[in-house]
Amino acid sequence: MNIPANLKYTKDHEWVSIDGDIATVGITHFAQSELGDIVYVEVETLDQTLEKDEVFGTVEAVKTVSDLFLPLSGEIIEFNDSLESEPEAVNSDPYGAGWMVKIKVSDKSEVEELLSNEDYAALIGA
Repeated sequence: MNIPANLKYTKDHEWVSIDGDIATVGITHFAQSELGDIVYVEVETLDQTLEKDEVFGTVEAVKTVSDLFLPLSGEIIEFNDSLESEPEAVNSDPYGAGWMVKIKVSDKSEVEELLSNEDYAALIGA
């Protein structure tokens, strides 16, 4: 199971990369493998400011549709447009080309509440 040490994680299976006050968010390798083949990613919250744990979009797989939960409070400043034509990037490269949104973080103290790679591995039993 691929769980990069340089990222933070949520109990809802999102990963977070922090660069200053900008956070990049996607779903974990574990999440995409559980969902199966991703066929559509929808984010209608671009340019909106949301609170931590609010739904910011959905990911649709062949078998199911799952909500995406914002791991940190802030403004969604960018959506990975390439996912509109290549949603399968979430499956093939969840920590790279499969990223979903970038957030301008409004409360950096929330970063401390995210899981480390070890804590996330324990959560999923890896």
